[in-house]
Amino acid sequence: MIILALDTSLSAVAACVLNADTNQVLAYETIGMERGHAEALLPLVDRVMARVEGGFSALGRVAVTIGPGSFTGIRVGVAAARALGLACEVPVVGVSTLAALAAPMMNLEPPATVIAAIDARHGQIYVQAFTPEGRTLISARIASVRDAVRLFGGGPLRVVGSGAQAVAIEAWTMGLKADVADVLNAPDIVYVARLGLLADPSVSARPLYLKAPDAKPQAAKHIPLAGSNQPF
Repeated sequence: MIILALDTSLSAVAACVLNADTNQVLAYETIGMERGHAEALLPLVDRVMARVEGGFSALGRVAVTIGPGSFTGIRVGVAAARALGLACEVPVVGVSTLAALAAPMMNLEPPATVIAAIDARHGQIYVQAFTPEGRTLISARIASVRDAVRLFGGGPLRVVGSGAQAVAIEAWTMGLKADVADVLNAPDIVYVARLGLLADPSVSARPLYLKAPDAKPQAAKHIPLAGSNQPF
């Protein structure tokens, strides 16, 4: 089976095509960016798929990062994945951004609890903890750095993601051994594809936000409906 993986959840736009039968990466591209995901994604997908024999007709599945991360980025990625899945008549599966960040850190020596942490601003992080073998130890959540570290147990810890440095510093203050594996701003798109192969194809991709959006609607800016005093 050939899978197309997409990621727009953080500070990159990325796509990868992986042949599950041979474990061969057929094509991939990643562009680091803070904004403009919507404009960049589909042209990038077209470029990647142009390097795959059979093009879109060869796909057996689409995977997409579902968050946590940027609200806009997650919506862009999930919407594009669903559209591609509908057009190609293939399942669309979701991959947690935190799991994708943590995946390259599994089964390394020495064994350690793997922590994926994304800076959620305002002193908070999106975080998930895994055993050295990859089983979920602490489910994905949003928490303060201190509250998160208190959940991890005695360590040692291997921390990855944009919130890794903050987690490691807090762990050190508590006397825990913690190594910053990498301060990544986006997951490795190849691992998104590999995790997508493990996902249940009967469960369609849905956004995983974990918190309400920072932007709030401005009630004063709403336009009242004709013949009504109620805004829409």
